Amino acid sequence: MPKAQTLKVEGNIKAKVDAFSQNLFREAEALFAVKIPVKIIHLDNLLKSDALNVPASSLTALLDIPIPDPPTPEDEEMETDDNEDEEKKKKKAPKCGFIKGNEKILTALNLVKPEIVDLREAIITVTCWIQLLIPKIEDGNDFGVVIQEHILERINAVKTKVDGFHLNLNKYFTERGDAVAKASKETHVMDYRSLVHDKDEDIYSEMRIIILDIRGFYAELYNIICKNYEKVTKPKGEEKPSMY
Repeated sequence: MPKAQTLKVEGNIKAKVDAFSQNLFREAEALFAVKIPVKIIHLDNLLKSDALNVPASSLTALLDIPIPDPPTPEDEEMETDDNEDEEKKKKKAPKCGFIKGNEKILTALNLVKPEIVDLREAIITVTCWIQLLIPKIEDGNDFGVVIQEHILERINAVKTKVDGFHLNLNKYFTERGDAVAKASKETHVMDYRSLVHDKDEDIYSEMRIIILDIRGFYAELYNIICKNYEKVTKPKGEEKPSMY
């Protein structure tokens, strides 16, 4: 019967890979023993902070865009005069200065974005940790492996959702910028100004939901790992001594 083939790895390289694995295991243990519980408390306090509890009535940012005066009878007469040059027919909009972003939104964004980055890093660490704990594929006694796979599936679903957080936040700047540009160009159209304020209110609500989601996922992950820690770390259970 032919011997099972094994992959040959140089001793010094294998030692470095093993050292990486051990460091990752310690990092994952610290994550659940300290970092995630502290993060849950931090996020809970963040949701109660002033930065994420601004009333909608106070969220409206001043748009430094002059509102044009209504056209005078002379202006209307000039617009109907066929002998005037095309350039004279066009009434120039008042010039507007530098238009700032919504400072309350930017303050909240500076608090929310790092939390998204931290969660993505935690997801990568936990995923790699569990994958390295998956034992050799064998027949029988694989209930622990089923738990590992279930956790990985849930983490992957959350990762997909978290990846969308950054896209939504970045899309806010593009959409708000377009609305501000239209409001500064079509100064007589008040709907564009209202659109800018709607964008601010929408992203502010979205940021609170993002923090709620992040806090909830940390709590869920902490709960499922704590309850199944032995099965996750020792999916095949303790090795029983042979009777022979």
